[in-house]
Amino acid sequence: MSPPDSAQPPDGYLQDYISRQFVRATPEEKDAVQPMSRRLHLEYGYPRDLLRTRPQHRIRRSPSDQRTGYPVDIAIFDNALHSATNLSIVVECKSKLRKDGVTQLQHYLTLSTADIGIWYNGQDHAYLQKLIDTDGTLSFVEIPSIPRFGENVHDIDTHKRRDLRRPNNLRATFQDLRHHLAANNVGITRDEALAQQIINLLFCKIYDEINTPPNSLVTFRAGAMEPPETVRSRISTLFESVKSEFSEVFDPADSITLTPSSVVYVVGELQHYCVLEAERDAIGDAFEVFIGPALRGAEGQFFTPRNVVELIIKMIDPKPGHMIIDPACGSGGFLISTLSHVWQHINVEAQMKSWSREYSEARRREIATRYFRGIDKDAFLAKVTKAYMALIGDGRSGIFCENSLADPSTWSTPAQAGIELGTFDIVVTNPPFGRKMKIEDADILTQYSLGHKWSLPRDSTPPEQTTTPETSRPPQALFLERCLQFLKPGGKLGIVLPESLFGMPTHRYVVEYLMTNARVRGVIALPEPLFKPSGKGGPPTKVCSLLAEKAQPLPEHTIFMADAEWCGHDSRGNPTVRVTPDGDEELLDDLPLIHDRFIELFGSADDFWEEPTPSL
Repeated sequence: MSPPDSAQPPDGYLQDYISRQFVRATPEEKDAVQPMSRRLHLEYGYPRDLLRTRPQHRIRRSPSDQRTGYPVDIAIFDNALHSATNLSIVVECKSKLRKDGVTQLQHYLTLSTADIGIWYNGQDHAYLQKLIDTDGTLSFVEIPSIPRFGENVHDIDTHKRRDLRRPNNLRATFQDLRHHLAANNVGITRDEALAQQIINLLFCKIYDEINTPPNSLVTFRAGAMEPPETVRSRISTLFESVKSEFSEVFDPADSITLTPSSVVYVVGELQHYCVLEAERDAIGDAFEVFIGPALRGAEGQFFTPRNVVELIIKMIDPKPGHMIIDPACGSGGFLISTLSHVWQHINVEAQMKSWSREYSEARRREIATRYFRGIDKDAFLAKVTKAYMALIGDGRSGIFCENSLADPSTWSTPAQAGIELGTFDIVVTNPPFGRKMKIEDADILTQYSLGHKWSLPRDSTPPEQTTTPETSRPPQALFLERCLQFLKPGGKLGIVLPESLFGMPTHRYVVEYLMTNARVRGVIALPEPLFKPSGKGGPPTKVCSLLAEKAQPLPEHTIFMADAEWCGHDSRGNPTVRVTPDGDEELLDDLPLIHDRFIELFGSADDFWEEPTPSL
């Protein structure tokens, strides 16, 4: 079906990424053909005119067959003529089972000039290379990745640090890894154990990216003809370096325990990317994909997309010397992005004052160690954040495994020494929340005004706190109060919360508490599909970003409000795009527009937080 002038697909159809034709939105198209088409173009660099999806290229069943043939889901050619003689790569997406897909792929390769084949079903993949012996005998070997445009198979493991590219959708890559490892790795199949292994490998990857000079060959790699045992040995050696440098983060017994073939699979998928440049928090995405189905829904853990985090941070604009805390730090996404933002200020100062490289580095490490704190009650997540902070630039000593909502006197001695209520300039966080989550511990509830019963008059009379503790409260309400407790007077809060906390009549007491104990400065509504429980965890949770200041409310002041309809991607990490009438793709993301409007109205974040607030 040819697209009309509007270039918007009718119901039940989607627009093919390569041909721009409207095709039926089958699961095969949505989950496999379209994502692989995007990946081949955006990440492997194959030009659109060398890719073919519609009309499908057909491989002849025999040399004499002039009429029909096997339809290829995606065909890649050496030139724009798209002739059978210059077919170089075939992609098979129809077969759901790996065995069937590989068999079909081998058949296609046998009947065509292509020497590389890809099978992908949206959850798992296989890359094959066709080898022709001197006597004409065909054989097939599985390779860890495919060559980029302009390369050959032998170039797969020869990339230098400067050659690594920003990933398009790491979350989809992790989902692929999870499905493959759960089905094929021997000895480890549980999500928690697999997550630990993926985290170990991710830290190897990040460590390699940080420590490899631009013109040097990366260590985190897997070659097409390399024995799997050699690859695992090299990665295990790399992990020993990680453990040695961060001995207080990793246990001496920690090791890479995936099978050699599984290590090759993981390394092959990640080796082309620069994980540090990922649009989303790579560590958070990995945890969410591997642990999410088993844990996240019950624990209320939603990992905040990096562009949401960065918008909040830009609007607060933390500076060097600000004490900063995330009391529900998860995998460290907020802390890492905030640290990067503060370092940008350091870099500007270093350039103005002509600091030496050594002094600049020492200053950055001092900032991370002295001014950043994080708490999470999940021991594994606290360890991940500690390691992540250590790899990026230290600050590991400021991360603690505690219950942020508990009485601080019950925390460990190091945590009590490192974190005090009323001492922080900035709190940024996405606390746990969920429809079924309740805090029922009386020792916790009695600490908080919001842990007590409140009168809820039917008329316009404001709710009032009583002296009677409640029997249960949602954690997000208590976290809001605890965040304000962490702040010093004039401190700033950026927090992600469910909109229901401010819109439902039963939560009027929360609004009353907030409006009498803080100065609300901004509210940004976020798209509903953004925070969706993994697996069968239920419908999405509509959330908003709240900006507030620990200060007495003013009779009148400006509140910056915005409603983001699009956020660049959906809950699965897939980019949200639309095709313009000119045939170009446009990323649907309102967050940059919101920040532009914010700057247009206030000039800068500093001006926004100054009093009195401007009249619009």
